Amino acid sequence: MPTTPRPLRKLGFLTIGLFDGADPRRGHESTLKIIELGERLGFDSAWVRHRHLQYGISSPLTVLAAASQRTSRIELGTAVIPLGWENPLRLAEDLATVDILSGGRLNPGVSVGPPMHYDRVKAALYPDTAETEDFGYARVRRLLDFVRGEPATDFSGTEGFEVFSDRVQPHARGLGRRMWYGGGSLRSARWAGEHGMNLLTSSVVKAEESEDFAEIQLSHIRTFRAHHPDGDEARVSQGLVVLPTDTASPAQRAKYEAYARQRLPRTATPQGPGRMLFAPDLVGPSAEIAERLFAHAAFREVDEVAFALPFTFDHEDYVQILTDIVTGLGPALGRRPAT
Repeated sequence: MPTTPRPLRKLGFLTIGLFDGADPRRGHESTLKIIELGERLGFDSAWVRHRHLQYGISSPLTVLAAASQRTSRIELGTAVIPLGWENPLRLAEDLATVDILSGGRLNPGVSVGPPMHYDRVKAALYPDTAETEDFGYARVRRLLDFVRGEPATDFSGTEGFEVFSDRVQPHARGLGRRMWYGGGSLRSARWAGEHGMNLLTSSVVKAEESEDFAEIQLSHIRTFRAHHPDGDEARVSQGLVVLPTDTASPAQRAKYEAYARQRLPRTATPQGPGRMLFAPDLVGPSAEIAERLFAHAAFREVDEVAFALPFTFDHEDYVQILTDIVTGLGPALGRRPAT
């Protein structure tokens, strides 16, 4: 089997945290139990997606605050918070608070752009400023400044019995270096590098200079590192969908294969006006998945992964997949268990 020039250093997973609208607690509890399981199995990180006005996690930082009190070692990340829904100052306070509660384990991932279905939600989200809101990189820049300790006001000092700070409180030391950008384009990769962020890559990229997924993702990684102060040591995490079947039942294997087969057509050509290109899901024994990953040009450039769990599977499926990733796929990729 070929080897990767970057031994796998961090093994993570990503979950969307779906729930039944009639019983939302059960779904949220399942997500927390999956994160607890991830720590027990030895994963280095657990990441949650963000969904507004859907039956998925709408408040990832609240979920991760709860997870921080049930775990002690595993890193906790968001992949990603869409900043179009957020006030950067308020978000900076929440990020710092959860990071403090977790003992410095938070890895916030963010992205920019207008909120999904903006024309239908803008009256509720920004009733007075919908037409003037800036959903570009300046929103990330504001968030980074607040997280990194830049002044948020020109006032500080004592007023009566109250003491005021001109910076976001609490200040979480080190959080500024754990900020991630979820990018799928060359422009995003370059911007994240220039601003000292880490880069989250996923199973979706923008087909700009090619229609080969691995080639496109590789160009994003190299562009990011070429513009990052840390150069080749700048952190990149890759998030593909992998479904190892080492200990799966025959019914589970059939389910996983049908899921991947249903999604395969979208990987053939760029989709929609944005020309978004999707990576195929990887299903099979760990040894076969490892072989395919070692052949993936972008995977050979990273030493961190956050493999994405499918949206609609059952809790028992996630337990089997995560267990096989740690016991089968991780070792096949040269990863040593966390201590």
